[in-house]
Amino acid sequence: MARKSSARAVFPAPDHDHSQCSSDAIAHAESICAARSQRLTPIRRRVLEALLASHQPLGAYDLIERLSSRGERPAPITIYRALDFLRENALVHRIESRNAFIACAHNHDSGDPVVFLICERCGAVGEAAGQAVAETIKTASRAAGFTPKSPVIEISGVCSHCRAA
Repeated sequence: MARKSSARAVFPAPDHDHSQCSSDAIAHAESICAARSQRLTPIRRRVLEALLASHQPLGAYDLIERLSSRGERPAPITIYRALDFLRENALVHRIESRNAFIACAHNHDSGDPVVFLICERCGAVGEAAGQAVAETIKTASRAAGFTPKSPVIEISGVCSHCRAA
């Protein structure tokens, strides 16, 4: 089940239907896991749901705090293992500059290039298509005899919603 990328803005409007947004992402995660014969275990689902609660990145210890409000406090290793699984299946991304994680807003493979646009005002993270940027990086890398490991670019700035406010 592919998600409709044309219907998704890089930065969802503040008044968008977030419950539908989250439901679509969970349905997508379930279909990805089923197609790959992987299990979306209860802890993996809870971590993904916590990340889907907003369009802002969360650190592992932020996730522990959010999940402990539901009862027992999960161990850090449990959270990191869930995050590793979600990252391997391209359901979650790591925002290096924030040492945090965000649920993936697009349907793509884990090796696809990603451009993150990080709003300095509201903290939202938008995920933009990175194919054109990736081609430029590949060309420059090949010319230098360099092999890039992770094609991720993070750009800080101000989102259109904050700029308009």
